Amino acid sequence: MEALGGYPTKSSSLRAKRLRVLLSMTVGVGCLFLLQTQLVKPRKRDDFYSFEVKDAKGRTVSLEKYRGKASLVVNVASRCEHTESNYRSLQELHRELGTSHFNVLAFPCGQFGDTEHGFSRDIEAFAKSTHGVTFPFFSKIKILGSEAEPAFRFLTDSVQKIPKWNFWKFLVNPEGKVVRFWKTDEPIESIRQEVTALVREIIIKKRGEL
Repeated sequence: MEALGGYPTKSSSLRAKRLRVLLSMTVGVGCLFLLQTQLVKPRKRDDFYSFEVKDAKGRTVSLEKYRGKASLVVNVASRCEHTESNYRSLQELHRELGTSHFNVLAFPCGQFGDTEHGFSRDIEAFAKSTHGVTFPFFSKIKILGSEAEPAFRFLTDSVQKIPKWNFWKFLVNPEGKVVRFWKTDEPIESIRQEVTALVREIIIKKRGEL
């Protein structure tokens, strides 16, 4: 209601002021929401070492600790026809080349038949006690489907191949890029040659930087 002479009343002026304040607050909150969604939007990971994963005890581990080294990333299983031969070969490679420039990184997966079950720490304990492995084990993951572990999906996306069985091997260079992969039953000797050559390159480069 307006006062005589067409001037707004004090109450209508106050309501208008409150409305302007409310509109300003709404716009401000909207802008903050948009800004927040941009800030928390997950950034695209462009190398393997930029990911975080869980270790066999469920603790978060940054793969950044392996940057500068060669890594042979393997989807392993405890009850597979290839388990014994692969663990033996992988352990030999891990021991021969040492951890200063190279690591085997084992990711248990139970998506290929009844070849891997149980808890991650039990899988790690079994591999160490039965097969004497000393290379790092991580939490059991999925590598197929929408729930695939992002770090492992990076590997498969890089080579445009999805593992068909256990013990596929992905060779990652010091910059976190996949440079080669091998299927389950490919001979360890060809893998050893490729990995050794990459480790040699790393050593030569480091010596040149001294």
